[in-house]
Amino acid sequence: MNKKIRILVVGLGGMGSTHANAYVNINDYEVIGFVDAMQPERAQNLAKSLNITIPVYTDFYDAMNQLKPDAVSINTYPDTHAEFSIFAMKQGCHVFVEKPIARTVDEAEAVVSTAHYTQRKLVVGYILRQHPAWQQFIQLARQLGKPLIMRMNLNQQSYGHEWLVHKTFIKNLPPLVDCGVHYLDVMCQMTQSQPKLVQAIAARVTDEIDPDLHNYGQLQVGFEDGSVGWYEVGWGPMMSKTAYFVKDVIGPKGSVSMDKSQSNADPSDVSKHTEVNTIIVHSSEIDDQGKPLYEDRFVQIEDEPNHNELCKREQEYLLRAIQEDLDLSSHWDDAVNSLKIGLAAVESYKKGITIHF
Repeated sequence: MNKKIRILVVGLGGMGSTHANAYVNINDYEVIGFVDAMQPERAQNLAKSLNITIPVYTDFYDAMNQLKPDAVSINTYPDTHAEFSIFAMKQGCHVFVEKPIARTVDEAEAVVSTAHYTQRKLVVGYILRQHPAWQQFIQLARQLGKPLIMRMNLNQQSYGHEWLVHKTFIKNLPPLVDCGVHYLDVMCQMTQSQPKLVQAIAARVTDEIDPDLHNYGQLQVGFEDGSVGWYEVGWGPMMSKTAYFVKDVIGPKGSVSMDKSQSNADPSDVSKHTEVNTIIVHSSEIDDQGKPLYEDRFVQIEDEPNHNELCKREQEYLLRAIQEDLDLSSHWDDAVNSLKIGLAAVESYKKGITIHF
């Protein structure tokens, strides 16, 4: 029988609260404390709602020194991701850290280096990695041959609370980085290749953010294997609903596409952005008449976990990584590369140049 993993949850906003709920509902975890520097009363209320009696701290280091956890869940703003992750692993803790892994490539590489030499398990919050449809999408894309052409976007028409959240995110990281790392991580998994160059554009289409910030961006990335990809993201009440979800991969042997045409999902509802419905598999093979040899295949998605369930699966994966001693090296490499591409895109549109690695 495995010993329970004593876990400290740091940052109790939307994602932190969801992960806390997941830990409480997974038998092999024991939540031993919350840290919320911004709103400790929020953490206290959450503990009551989860029917657990635990201490609530406002200082991460106080909590670490007093509780000495086995694992730490870091769900703060990105400016503390690297610092908290490195400290926790040096204290012997396994770590779950929300994306992005850090604010800079140097910080990200330092986090990964620490994971290697401490031999602690580090899982970065790339939620799509736990989604069955996205797992299948990546595997099908790998069967298309090389090079790949990867087309992805996620424009979010946001109002009210969601727009306030987006504006807060923009103050910390540009959308191309904050949201883009998910889909850049997918591209890295599909190509299993190193990024070679990045170029990007951006626009500020609202007076509600600082003059030097942007709420729209688009990047193009080239990989060493010849694969190319683009990603587009826009946040705010001005964004279009007609082209908010494009997930399409093309290779020599055909294409694989996610179809959301039958979905009633509201583009402003963040919890629905992982829903897929159907994957369309198209073959490029032709007969001796030059006509398609096969009709398109439609793969219906039976297992469509909601946002809370996906977060629970993330924490089950962390648990499995600890208990089964999984090798997470490729996951760490992709976390660094996806951040590297996103940050290079920001440098590209600020300077008006192509960034070469």
